[in-house]
Amino acid sequence: MKFSSLPSCRVVALFVAVACCALPTRAQKPYHPQKGTEILWDKWGVPHIFARSNADLFYSYGWAMTEAHGDLMLHAYGAGRARAAEYFGPGEQGRNVRSDRWALLNEVPQRSAEWLKAQTPEYRGYLDAFAAGINDYAAKHPEAISAEVKPVLPITALDLIEREQLFYNFEFEASSRLMVSPKTERAEVESPFDPSNQDMQDGSNGWAISPTHSENGKAMLLMNPHLAMAGEQSYFEVQLSAPGVDLYGAGQVAVPALRFMFTPQFAMTNTVNTNRSTLLYRVTEKDGGYVFDGKVLPYKTATYTFKVKQADGSFTTETVDVKKTVHGPVIRYDDGVPIALYVAGLDKPFMLEQLWKMANAKSLQEWQTQVARLNIPMYNIMYADKDGHIEYLFNANVPRRSEGDWEFWGKPAPGDSSKYLPTGSLTYEELPKLVDPASGYVQNSNEPPWDAGWPTMLKASDFPAYLSPTFAALRPDRGLRMLSTGLLPDGKMSYEMLLEKKLSTRMELADRMLPELEAAAQTYGTPLAKQAADVLKGWDRQAEASSTGALLFYTWAQKFVNPAVSVQTAAGQKNFAVKYDVNEPLTTPRGIKDPKLAAQLLDEAAQETIKTYGRLDRPWGEVMRLEINGQSDGDVSAPRGTALNGVDLPGNGGYGNLGIIRVITFGPLIDGIKTPIHGDGFTLAVEFTSPIKAKSLVTYGDCSQPGCAHHTDQLPLFEKKEWRDVWRTKAEVEQHLEKRETF
Repeated sequence: MKFSSLPSCRVVALFVAVACCALPTRAQKPYHPQKGTEILWDKWGVPHIFARSNADLFYSYGWAMTEAHGDLMLHAYGAGRARAAEYFGPGEQGRNVRSDRWALLNEVPQRSAEWLKAQTPEYRGYLDAFAAGINDYAAKHPEAISAEVKPVLPITALDLIEREQLFYNFEFEASSRLMVSPKTERAEVESPFDPSNQDMQDGSNGWAISPTHSENGKAMLLMNPHLAMAGEQSYFEVQLSAPGVDLYGAGQVAVPALRFMFTPQFAMTNTVNTNRSTLLYRVTEKDGGYVFDGKVLPYKTATYTFKVKQADGSFTTETVDVKKTVHGPVIRYDDGVPIALYVAGLDKPFMLEQLWKMANAKSLQEWQTQVARLNIPMYNIMYADKDGHIEYLFNANVPRRSEGDWEFWGKPAPGDSSKYLPTGSLTYEELPKLVDPASGYVQNSNEPPWDAGWPTMLKASDFPAYLSPTFAALRPDRGLRMLSTGLLPDGKMSYEMLLEKKLSTRMELADRMLPELEAAAQTYGTPLAKQAADVLKGWDRQAEASSTGALLFYTWAQKFVNPAVSVQTAAGQKNFAVKYDVNEPLTTPRGIKDPKLAAQLLDEAAQETIKTYGRLDRPWGEVMRLEINGQSDGDVSAPRGTALNGVDLPGNGGYGNLGIIRVITFGPLIDGIKTPIHGDGFTLAVEFTSPIKAKSLVTYGDCSQPGCAHHTDQLPLFEKKEWRDVWRTKAEVEQHLEKRETF
């Protein structure tokens, strides 16, 4: 598996006050944990922290994360400082330069300093302790940290805030809003992120199942985020224990918080949602300024410089000129018109603290009180607890507007009138949510919120027209099918069924289209199309390693539903006989509008399949390989044949836009092979029995440091579609102990 650092995330900018041009100073704060705090590393390389206090827990968390992912962390912190190009050079195709420009355009270092000042003394102490754990590990194990990243040390609490803000507020939020339009003359800054892979679907799967839908009468929750396979988007699995604290789950490398986790009381997970917290505005320029409510206002400006390390060790200097309106910084020009970008939520600096307090909630009400702060800038959130409650929340900082619907705000709005400027954000009470619905479950796979508890539907008409669109998405439709059909005789689901369904590679699109496609080929097809139809008739409609016909169907589907426009759009559904209906997610879109065209496309797909893959019935796993190239930063450009520890296995799973729940986005064809760049990185399934049942998997292993024994050890489990047991008690961990570190 060639794990790529190509992100699938979104980027955003916003209006901020002019800040001092000098970067904040960084003072390292030492921390000394109490005697008795320890980290038990199990045989899969998962750290189990048993701390004497909360501060000791954060210290040990920073230590453990550095031990497992130190190089990735320091790369991420360097980028958060807007100094990636200074530390690491311009990067492939200037990626580090673009990242630094983007961070400075949005004044991430300056705003992060203000965010840090706003933290409560208690939580600020935890951040200091986490940073001290990083520094102490690096100081005591200098041989374990690469020379390239050592200049980033020491780390302070400010680095943690910068990383959080850049990653969540400016990388995750809206990369699509950065993408230049066909009319764009130039961009103030180019996106450092690559959205070009049209097969890739961002986000995740999340299911919460109530006792009424569960065989054991206990709530269950599935966590299944999808991001780039390894690199700086990696998930780190960990147990965090201290007096009164018992957490297990995963969060992003370099971020001191868990977004996917469970406790003895509850479990929660996230998926990327269809929110639009970033808005584009057309700026009307006049007399050196811009027009707003009939007046000419001056731009607020600032200039920042940053260094770029050259191959010979010297440095060049580049400049970022920031030009801001009341909306935000100008990020591009369309036909000479400046386009400014606004984002909601930058007045909410407590995401990390909110996650910590959510993690320690003892009831649904306590958890809701913390969620309602809305300091987490985006994500659908799903929740389940031991008392049997479940919840779905469309969590986001949604700008409150008096004008326009989703389509209107998909284009730059007039920037010359306050009529279009948001007035705050929607509250928790105003956001779509379902608590304990009659369906017995809530789910999301990155679709709009309306079918979260199908057939218990949220009505789009009950919410602002600008909040979220309605569109087709085959992966969530597949999830709805598995949650509502193929159950036990009493209509309920067992924990074992939950585990099995998550690993399914069956294609929803194939189930809907194959019978009509085969009939079309027999009536209108060429001899080759009929031969192809025979192959598809014998195919199991899955993306298993042994599946024959999967490559052929994938090739045909790309022609029937152009991935450049997606089945979500009307253009993407033009070849279906029946278009999408949000109230009928299991049966729409469906059918072939033009059987003769479908047969023609099958002939073309058959020719392409033979040319590209050698034959019509080539097994999926001979082309789709699970191979790790050994690059700790996930460099997809590394040549094949450099696999770490020789891991090269037949792949299973596939593209989410085919309606597969087990998402693996395979990258470009190189030497006849495709390897994953995105998909199932971390998966965890929980049932609130006594004791709690929990199984997990980190596909790319729980560490990335060069030479780490656990960088590839879970990949064979993934290939075999097996889970790992989660060990939580000290006695369990000690039975599977690899090493112990005591402070």
